[in-house]
Amino acid sequence: MTAPVDTVLFDLDDTLCTYRRSVPEMLDVAFEAVGVDPFFAAPDYYERYDRFVDDCSGMRELRATCFASLAEETGYDPDLGRELAAAYADERDHGNVEPLPGAGSAVEALAGDHRLAVVTNGAPEMQGQKLSALPFADAFEHVVHAGYDTPAKPAPDAFHHVLDLLGSDSARTVHVGNSLRSDVAGAQAAGVRAAWLAGEAGQHPGTDEPTPEYVLESLGELTDPPW
Repeated sequence: MTAPVDTVLFDLDDTLCTYRRSVPEMLDVAFEAVGVDPFFAAPDYYERYDRFVDDCSGMRELRATCFASLAEETGYDPDLGRELAAAYADERDHGNVEPLPGAGSAVEALAGDHRLAVVTNGAPEMQGQKLSALPFADAFEHVVHAGYDTPAKPAPDAFHHVLDLLGSDSARTVHVGNSLRSDVAGAQAAGVRAAWLAGEAGQHPGTDEPTPEYVLESLGELTDPPW
């Protein structure tokens, strides 16, 4: 018999909140500021992020490392990538975020009878600004910055760490996130059930991707949770 759930963990980026200015928009601004035609796109940056996150001490260093690597790979001077990263950083306001639809009502409903925490891949100073901008930030007892406090998701360490902080049992915990690769796989590796925020496009896991225990079109569904 499946144990009842008393603890819910949330990813942050594109789960609880999103930037008002998207990464593609920010890249356009940065390329224009440097005066060079775009030589990579947002998905290339996302892929590179996970490759370097465990080796960088902060978001600025991580972005500069990613952009330098992408520049070198496409035949440009790595210093151009670092210049591009600096232009990007000058424009990015990490507090300029908005909750995803249904996030506020979901957190409010769950906070009544669940322990809540955040497990996010991202630098503390950056993620802290985002979370502080959300009206429901005080609902979370702990925030674990995977890649900084622990190895990055999908390694299970961040989930083990937050469960230790909460004194919670993995069998009674669900993690909510938008990434099959980091959120679903990481949670399941730690013995935690996963609720995948697939969105309204009717996405389905691929044959080589982990299968979440729950699939959500919107966080609003968590006002009446499926567990």
